[in-house]
Amino acid sequence: MNRQDITLIPIFGKHNENMEAFFSSILKILPAERLLRSDQLSDRYYHIWKMDESPAAVGMAFPESVEELSHLCKICFEFDQPMVVFGGLTNLVGATETNGSEFIISMERMNSILELDKESRTIHVEAGAILEHVQMEAEKNDLMLAMNFGAKGSAQIGGMIATNAGGLRVLKYGMTRNLVKGLEVVMADGTIISSLKKITKDNSGYDLKQMFIGSEGTLGIISSAILSLEELPKSRNSAFVGFNSFSKVIEFLKYVDQNLSGSLSGFEVIWKDTYECITAEETIWKPVLPYGYEFYILVESLGSDHDLEYTKLEKTLSTAFENNLILDAALANNSADLNWFWGIREDVSLLNAACTIDQHFDISAPISQMEEYTKNVYLQLLKIDGVQKVFTFGHLADGNIHFIVGKEDDSDELRLAINDIVYSPLKQIEGSVSAEHGIGLHKKDYLHLCRNQNEIELMKMIKSKLDPKGLLNPGKVLS
Repeated sequence: MNRQDITLIPIFGKHNENMEAFFSSILKILPAERLLRSDQLSDRYYHIWKMDESPAAVGMAFPESVEELSHLCKICFEFDQPMVVFGGLTNLVGATETNGSEFIISMERMNSILELDKESRTIHVEAGAILEHVQMEAEKNDLMLAMNFGAKGSAQIGGMIATNAGGLRVLKYGMTRNLVKGLEVVMADGTIISSLKKITKDNSGYDLKQMFIGSEGTLGIISSAILSLEELPKSRNSAFVGFNSFSKVIEFLKYVDQNLSGSLSGFEVIWKDTYECITAEETIWKPVLPYGYEFYILVESLGSDHDLEYTKLEKTLSTAFENNLILDAALANNSADLNWFWGIREDVSLLNAACTIDQHFDISAPISQMEEYTKNVYLQLLKIDGVQKVFTFGHLADGNIHFIVGKEDDSDELRLAINDIVYSPLKQIEGSVSAEHGIGLHKKDYLHLCRNQNEIELMKMIKSKLDPKGLLNPGKVLS
């Protein structure tokens, strides 16, 4: 469903006659400047890529503490008022789209870094803290928050946890859920569930925080979290490598992982068309390797001795070249080179700009099935009238590939035809329609391709128990 297809509902939940009573209740806990009504949302937006489109909602509130957030939820629960949470607004699945009947709760003012514990190697942050700011605070203390992705300058921690975000270092450090030690969540009725522990091992009953990680705001609102940190690497090395054979890419993944002794932290693949678009003459990125290769791999290793690990990577690439495993390679020699190399991988905006209209995908598939799957999808997409370009790239080592499809228009017919080609094969190969972006509004009709009916019914049961009135991010994830 496209946002322009959503019917605006000019009602106030189930209590249109109580609108003033609802706002009066909120004004007892929030100052007037932190409460907006529907006619005051014109300078707000619902997605960072659509800053010219304001959200349709009955209003918006800006809590500054978990207590205020709890009171807001209690009031919404009392008035049967649906809620949608706004974080950094970088989601790609319609998770923050509204239909006019919801009340928006923005987490932007709950953005504090509450504590950094060097000994426990943890950091306690509020949900509205921006990922890059948390990374910088950790680095000041010679520590590292391992999660990293292109939207780090806008994405907020709460949204990152709510979607179980992936990123560029999942290979070594895992998804967001691997980094969450403790969590504080506000339920639909305002109850605060707090388990803000710093410990790693805790087998005292159910691990409740896992229910909220990846739930996309449909089970509870994350208010703060304790995240695990790593010792800050003293060495970071990267290389671009060229291939004409996908089987050689897979072989090289195993080879480089073996030879870098556990320091491999990134293994990104960029298809030919994608590489050439991002490094075209009119862009800010010049090519690292010459054009002509089918696949470009970006390798990253993190460690403690730059010279030793640079030499190890250099030797690994040299031996791979001598054994005809790779066709070409270039190593980053300094921080400027690192920014250049990774800028090519992260600057997805150039791919969007090359499309009349862009449609995004983030799928998971077994690495053994990846070559056939991506090849077939690419060829079939280009046969569709209205499809102009297909850009392919991703985190190959963890089985996550992204497609950006450039198309002539945003019609439902074209959108659904593209979806069918990308998603339909995933059930047979036991893949997933969402590797890291979530389900939201746009993918819920395809959830059955990667979750069986019993799983979906269990999800619905959990939703009904934790959010009995269906007020939290209604219409998202589950039909």
